[in-house]
Amino acid sequence: MPARTRHLTVEALRRHVETQCVGPSDRGLVGVEIELLTYPADPRRRAPAADLRAVVERNHLPAGSRITLEPGGQVEISTPPRPGLAQALPAAAADLAAVSAALRRAGLEPVARGLDPLRAPERILDRPRYAAMEAFFDLEGFAGRTMMCSTASVQVNVETGPATGVAGRWRLAHDLGPVLVATFAHSPVPGGGGCGPRSARQQVWSVMDPSRTAPVHRPVPGGLHPSPDEEWLAYALAARVMMIRASDDRFVPVDGPFGGELFTFAAWLERGHELGWPTLDDFDYHLTTLFPPVRPRGWLELRMIDSLPDPWWRVAAAVATALLEDAAAGAAAREAVTRAGVADHWRSAARHGLADPALRAAAQAVFPAALSGLGRLGADRATVAAAEAFHDRFVARGRCPADDPAPTPEVELAGAGPEW
Repeated sequence: MPARTRHLTVEALRRHVETQCVGPSDRGLVGVEIELLTYPADPRRRAPAADLRAVVERNHLPAGSRITLEPGGQVEISTPPRPGLAQALPAAAADLAAVSAALRRAGLEPVARGLDPLRAPERILDRPRYAAMEAFFDLEGFAGRTMMCSTASVQVNVETGPATGVAGRWRLAHDLGPVLVATFAHSPVPGGGGCGPRSARQQVWSVMDPSRTAPVHRPVPGGLHPSPDEEWLAYALAARVMMIRASDDRFVPVDGPFGGELFTFAAWLERGHELGWPTLDDFDYHLTTLFPPVRPRGWLELRMIDSLPDPWWRVAAAVATALLEDAAAGAAAREAVTRAGVADHWRSAARHGLADPALRAAAQAVFPAALSGLGRLGADRATVAAAEAFHDRFVARGRCPADDPAPTPEVELAGAGPEW
């Protein structure tokens, strides 16, 4: 580990954020990350960690996606960045099929759903980072452990855009967030007569430590906004430090106030800690513990979409990309969101999905704009057809995937197929 002497400055962090997190990038690259819940034969038990590790270690996916494990046994595939939807979506589909087949050969069933409705959150991976993360979150209730062990999402990675368009794309990604949550909500809570949250996964994220899960950008009256790099730096400095890496295999959770105040990165930078002063490596690591719905990593990582079965995950990835990459679709979407006034409707989106009248109106204007952009972006015909089917089945009717009658868990795990 680097020596922790006092040398890091806010100005150095600002330059780092400008170049490494929100600098312009406009090559048309797209990436998709798909998380799956995993179940053994008894769906109320956790998949054995050894069986999951074997799947990860023994399988090399055909399109080159990386396979990783989440703390509760969720499996994630992350595609390499590919030029456009026409390459990114087939690559993700091929690797998703391959890892799903590998899991089934190991006696494990992959399920695409935003929240595990069957099992209490339980960490099965014994890694120092996850143990420290769990200790940090457990101080404030159940939500952190639930996020770690019981949620799954589809994450869409798009470029930050050309130099003149970074700020606009950054703000549009945030403004569209509630519409994407509501449109693709797929984590209803069983019981309650169908009146529970449509995206319980997003609701879990919303009640966690807001210094690391709240949106970075918020609408400002009068339209005067800081730049994306200013917003991200301010957010990171104000976020609580989750853990300090004392060594490569020792992570010390920060479990309370330090010197009478919350131990934010700004406090660490200003006053130090008994383990030393922060380094640039510490700042970069701190950024990996921040989970806002739009996270800048040299690209924009959209983190607000529930895990979805095939072909709906393709639709979510295609629609989100079209709205940000296609200028005409983005302009129409921006107007629709502004007119409906839903840029900050995160909680209602998670609770109600498209039953929220304002979100429904926005989605019914935004989705056709995305459909029009798919052809201009070169999306394959199967993806366009799936998006059209999703529009007719859900958006046009003011519904989301969580509103479909779900089979019992036993039927679902036996392979109910894409119909639900």
